[in-house]
Amino acid sequence: PPPATKRVAIYTRKSVEEGLDQEFNSLDAQREAVEAFIASQRGEGWTAIPDRYDDGGYTGANTDRPAFQRLIQDIEAGKVDVVGVYKIDRLSRSLLDFMKVMDFFTRHGVTFVSVTQQFNTTTSVGRFTLNLLASFAQFERETISERVRDKVCATRKKGLWTGGRVILGYKAVEKRLVVVPEEADRV
Repeated sequence: PPPATKRVAIYTRKSVEEGLDQEFNSLDAQREAVEAFIASQRGEGWTAIPDRYDDGGYTGANTDRPAFQRLIQDIEAGKVDVVGVYKIDRLSRSLLDFMKVMDFFTRHGVTFVSVTQQFNTTTSVGRFTLNLLASFAQFERETISERVRDKVCATRKKGLWTGGRVILGYKAVEKRLVVVPEEADRV
């Protein structure tokens, strides 16, 4: 029997708007490369979704991008089986966001492929690579958390205000709490 159809959403992104008005721009080149890969997987049932998920002029530092958010909605609606990108950084430049997106894909049964970097979660090696990335992301989050906690502790030991809302009766002056006499009387 023929393989089941895999509906592939092609996601493209370019950080700056410069050059997007050209007849053939970076988004078109990315799409063409992913389409060629999809064509090579036609025997596996892969077919490109005609909808375009193109974010021209949007950073990869966060996921606040209109086409990306539309892609997320289509995944939630069950319209996508595979997300294809030209390179991993087109999806996200933040490792933490990338891992969150990969978790979202997994929960919705969507696989991910980067056509120029041999990253494909439809294979065991691709899933292994994803797990390695997840381990590094977890390590990064814990290391950052420890550094912040150590910095706050050291700041407090020096008697300095570490931020947040100043309590009634005090005000922060040059990172130190100073009594406000009018409020102190009320306290």
